[in-house]
Amino acid sequence: MSTTLKSLSDWVDEVARLTRPDDIYWCTGSDSEYENFIQKMLESGDLVELNQDSYPNCYLHRSDPSDVARVEHLTFVCTRREADAGPNNNWMDPAEAHEKLDALFDGCMQGRTMYVIPYCMGPVESPYARCGVEITDSPYVVANMKLMTRMGDEALERIERDGTFVRGMHSTGDLDPDNRYIMHFPEELAIRSIGSGYGGNALLGKKCHALRIASWQARQEGWLAEHMLIVGVESPDGEVHYLACAFPSACGKTNLAMLIPPASQPGWKIWTLGDDIAWLHPDEDGRLRAINPEAGYFGVVPGTNAKTNKNAYDMIHRDTIYTNVAVTADNEPWWEEKKEGEPAIDWRGREYDPEHGPAAHPNSRFTVSAEQNPSYSSLAEAPEGVPISAIVFGGRRRELAPLVYEAKDWSHGVLVGASVASETTAAATGKVGVVRRDPMAMKPFCGYNFADYWQHWLSLADRPLELPRIFHVNWFRRDGDGRFLWPGFGENLRVLRWIIDRCEGRADAVETPVGLLPKPGDIDTEGLEIDPDVMEALLAVDPAQWQAEMEAVGEYLRSFGERAPERLLAEHGAVMEKLAKAS
Repeated sequence: MSTTLKSLSDWVDEVARLTRPDDIYWCTGSDSEYENFIQKMLESGDLVELNQDSYPNCYLHRSDPSDVARVEHLTFVCTRREADAGPNNNWMDPAEAHEKLDALFDGCMQGRTMYVIPYCMGPVESPYARCGVEITDSPYVVANMKLMTRMGDEALERIERDGTFVRGMHSTGDLDPDNRYIMHFPEELAIRSIGSGYGGNALLGKKCHALRIASWQARQEGWLAEHMLIVGVESPDGEVHYLACAFPSACGKTNLAMLIPPASQPGWKIWTLGDDIAWLHPDEDGRLRAINPEAGYFGVVPGTNAKTNKNAYDMIHRDTIYTNVAVTADNEPWWEEKKEGEPAIDWRGREYDPEHGPAAHPNSRFTVSAEQNPSYSSLAEAPEGVPISAIVFGGRRRELAPLVYEAKDWSHGVLVGASVASETTAAATGKVGVVRRDPMAMKPFCGYNFADYWQHWLSLADRPLELPRIFHVNWFRRDGDGRFLWPGFGENLRVLRWIIDRCEGRADAVETPVGLLPKPGDIDTEGLEIDPDVMEALLAVDPAQWQAEMEAVGEYLRSFGERAPERLLAEHGAVMEKLAKAS
């Protein structure tokens, strides 16, 4: 197979001349092709077959121990002007970057097959979808792209119709950390990645295309590419609202995407449309509609069990590729907090010894089709996407942020999003309570200057759009003894219900300097053992704490210099003024 699109065939020929592969293979995306790739990797040792009775069609991949996570310090945005990449990105001059990469790609595929992967991010027939082509020498990447994207012949047909695509060039190279780079060229709609086989660095449709390059495209074209889950909340009488929610890591993002309504909330349903990335486009009526550009999940395994996330736990018992988990004596995958079985072989393939550290790598992963999620919504394939009622930001704060509050309007909501921060956990860093700022949960993924990104968000208010309301949640508030005040998990539905009632005009709110809050009795707590004073603590706003927080936020915003939007600084000043009066 080849292509009728000259720009694509010329580019494939150009890459082949540089990398000099033994063979070139155009991927079709068929199920039989996927099975053939699995078989070849089993024969080569790239995959290990797991217990096929208890985990049918599940396999384990062990990556090089030096290649187990995204490498943010080796990830670059290469724009002609450094200021366009912004202080939130590593920058390299495009000419210098191409010269460096050309040397590393020179002959790197000798003795290997070069795979050409046409793929579509989003439903193939959706006007909101965007396409790309990844060239790689990794069969593992091909198999994962099959699960994560709409890959193959249908995508190629759309690329040929559209005449445009994002160019993604990848090679595992020699896996030398000193020769590992993930380079983005947004002005060229191109990505080049070498020296890594890890998913976040090698599956170029994911963070590289769907966020870093797409965020640049979105700014040019008037939409939003965001690090957000998409969830549908259906009431007992059939009313459905769709929410797009942004959370930094370790803040319950996947759990919220696959929330299971508790017994205390009979008749409610949750539909998962996406767990990680949302593209939001204005429709003809001015409403923001969202699609999930991905078709699968590339999720962190440790901590997943029948209690924390039953849907995720159930769906990865078949047709799943695991990466860097441990294995039990009966050849089942194992990871910390699985709550079942015992590890026999660790993620490196050694006999398990607690002295060597965790049995499964802390960033071990599963790759699985989204359709296996018990709460999967078929609207994830709807070309028109789903209308978004509310955008929800969240972080992990022990004290400062209340359980939920609403921005007073869109511009104030942009400030709320730009102020998103989380406190580190001991598991992450060895230090508790270190505040990390992660605006819109996009810090590692925004493909251009954050100041321009905030200005783009603000500009939506200048268009004739019916914009969703913006909220902030914090499931992690604690008391003086360190105990969580809110039960979390499925009970978070109670907070989503208040958010939806606000969108429908069915709930009141109390105005505070930081936003609009529910009164303690406005959140349904029936059946929960929560004292009224605990609810008051969950919804408390301490002006002195918030003054210190907003002073730090102001310093952060001003660190972007003259590009920091005046409207955002004005919103910040208004909040500071209200806090001063309140204290």
